[in-house]
Amino acid sequence: MAEANSSAPKASDLPPETIDFAHRMFDAARTGNSELILAAVDAGLPVNLTNDKGNTLLMLAAYAGQTELTKELLKRGADPNRLNDLGQSMIAGAVFKAHDEIVRELANRGADPRLGTPNAIQAAHMFGRKELMEVLGTKEGDIGAEVPTPPSALEN
Repeated sequence: MAEANSSAPKASDLPPETIDFAHRMFDAARTGNSELILAAVDAGLPVNLTNDKGNTLLMLAAYAGQTELTKELLKRGADPNRLNDLGQSMIAGAVFKAHDEIVRELANRGADPRLGTPNAIQAAHMFGRKELMEVLGTKEGDIGAEVPTPPSALEN
């Protein structure tokens, strides 16, 4: 098989200023610096820019609980179904972090609750987040025997 990306630039080939700028953008997504991120995206920064772990700006904002930034990135076309390099989805991350408003926003914007490992439905089940199961559109068969059941669910 031919190496299709043999001429693709590597991060080590980029100027230090470019790497520093990217780090500032990812940090801004985590800290909710909407003004900086949205100005950069509006000026041409790819809204689905990923870091060295495959995390997008949206994924970092959602995981950090940055609700307004999450909404604005989605309005600008950020993909709610991107997985990071570990196969994790942002909606499952938001379930895990108990960012319910972000879970709802991602679901309303088309995030697939069945993507990733564990997926959002499995995460909601594992952490006893029954209130999110309906939001995520849980159906019979979504929770298999391989998904741990929280002790609180076994008591009923």
